[in-house]
Amino acid sequence: MSESAFLEKLLDGAEVEWVPLAEGENRITELKRGRVMSKGYLVENSGDYPVYSSQTARNGQIGKIKTFDFDGESITWTTDGANAGTVFHRTGKFSITNVCGIIRICDVDRLNYRYLFHYLSFNTQKHVYAGMGNPKLMSNQMAKIPIPIPCPENPEKSLAIQAEIVRILDTFTELTTELTAELTARKKQYNYYRDQLLTFEEGEVEWKPLEEVATFRRGSFPQPYGNAEWYDGEGCMPFVQVADVANFGYTMHNITKQQISVLAQPKSIFVESGSVVVTLQGTIGRVAITQYDCYVDRTLAIFTSYKVKLNKKYFAHQLKAKFDKEKEFARGSTIKTITKAEFSKFEIPLPPINEQDRIVAILDKFDTLTHSISEGLPREIELRQKQYEYYRDLLLNFPKPQTEGVA
Repeated sequence: MSESAFLEKLLDGAEVEWVPLAEGENRITELKRGRVMSKGYLVENSGDYPVYSSQTARNGQIGKIKTFDFDGESITWTTDGANAGTVFHRTGKFSITNVCGIIRICDVDRLNYRYLFHYLSFNTQKHVYAGMGNPKLMSNQMAKIPIPIPCPENPEKSLAIQAEIVRILDTFTELTTELTAELTARKKQYNYYRDQLLTFEEGEVEWKPLEEVATFRRGSFPQPYGNAEWYDGEGCMPFVQVADVANFGYTMHNITKQQISVLAQPKSIFVESGSVVVTLQGTIGRVAITQYDCYVDRTLAIFTSYKVKLNKKYFAHQLKAKFDKEKEFARGSTIKTITKAEFSKFEIPLPPINEQDRIVAILDKFDTLTHSISEGLPREIELRQKQYEYYRDLLLNFPKPQTEGVA
């Protein structure tokens, strides 16, 4: 069924009125901004009520305080920064910071919160202003976003149409939420078994400092002399930086952000495919086994040879587990770093090579289930998200007015 036919069947001949989100005497919503809350304020006023800010992790929550500024159902959006235009459906008692705004519906007999949430999720990014390097979606621009109200002359029918749209879209978001929760549980299970498999009692196996296990060196100063446009350049090679090392899975991204030219290669550090690399500056503790020949910058350490019998994957697991457990190794207030001397003292447990192989085989099975983009739960989540986006586009792509209307 085509988009137009699908909507025509849903609307059943009803007209659609486009109204600005929060403008005019009969505005459908009211907008407000949050307030400035420092880290110190959050600590001093710690309590039970969530505070939401511009981040998207943890549903936008940055802490909890003992008071609240808002109560009930509403929608919040991020006004500034990389996540500008991101919207959330909120309920209960909470507060927001100054880089967020809140939307309250003036008449719930005219507009459904979940319907508005889905529509804004579909449309806000079109209205984000990205000039001067800081994306913004401020209240004055947000207020102008046109909202489609089906069957405006019959509020009961209008809400019924909105509710049906919500029912269909929520079906997919609930499936995604359930799958994501399952993935989170599997990751916790994976981390538990990883820690169990990689932990040894004192005297159970031999422990050695990293400097007695392997030889490593830092990469070179970043001199890539190129970016994505260089990929087809003759002789250019991938130039790996911290951001190119994945957060999990011991892999690197398929395409690096930078390329290194033939002119710069003699001054840089070449790394063969299959080498263990570790990030030691910025985002510390990402570990990967290179999938392709490349050059790396000075923020990474590269292991060049080994002094004991070692499964590289086992070694990578141990390095990652060490960083995860002992965050105090990271130093620096702005850019975190760890020195070569500190890194060299990392203690590595060394069971027999056949035991290392057994541990890796078990962890690989968990890794495939939890992290692979082409297998298991992540793939299912990706498919459900695509389904949601397909039906969202189908259900919320209302016909625009033929005459000049809301800007």
